[in-house]
Amino acid sequence: MRTVYRKHLSELAEQLSQMCGLSGAAMERATQALLQADLASAEQVIGDYAKIAAMGTRAEEGAVTLLALQQPVAGELRSIISWIQVIADFDRMGALAVHVAKIVRQRHPDRVLPPTVEGRFAEMGRVAGELARNAQEVMLTRDPGKAARIREQDDAMDALHQELFRELLDREWTYGVGAAVDVALLGRFYERFADHAVEVGRRVVFQATGTLPPEQGIGTY
Repeated sequence: MRTVYRKHLSELAEQLSQMCGLSGAAMERATQALLQADLASAEQVIGDYAKIAAMGTRAEEGAVTLLALQQPVAGELRSIISWIQVIADFDRMGALAVHVAKIVRQRHPDRVLPPTVEGRFAEMGRVAGELARNAQEVMLTRDPGKAARIREQDDAMDALHQELFRELLDREWTYGVGAAVDVALLGRFYERFADHAVEVGRRVVFQATGTLPPEQGIGTY
């Protein structure tokens, strides 16, 4: 019976890994839309979010079912609690990609980004994709060492975000208030996406060790 229970836990982790992969792909596609003023890609990101949300609903139902099947032992209980927590993180990652895509749609056919920040957002998109892939991997391996290193990888996103704000505050910014607001919001979306990936790593560490690392601040976007 315990073997079957653990098999169901592994299947749930696989389902969540797929959800993470979809969220990461959504942010990469949203970045492409942002850099190229690609309305078709933006619309695809917005439309595909329903798949992520539906997968999250099914995963949550599966986790509740596992709790109801029989009394889980300590390690199994930590796994289920952790997976329920990260369902919300993966959903938010997908939703943040949608936020990026919606700004592209609102400004189309105009480009959203001034040329001086395009390279920075290209790098933020690359880092976001890498963080999502790492989060997806640790969902499957449950390797606490790799999970803990996600926080270190988030430092690159934080540095890019800080550089972006320094540019916005520079007196030589000549692109107006509207562009500055868009850039500030977009930078926030990428930073929050990375923070949710860090939270996934934090939950995997808890699942594997029983110790919850210090909390990473997660915004409400």
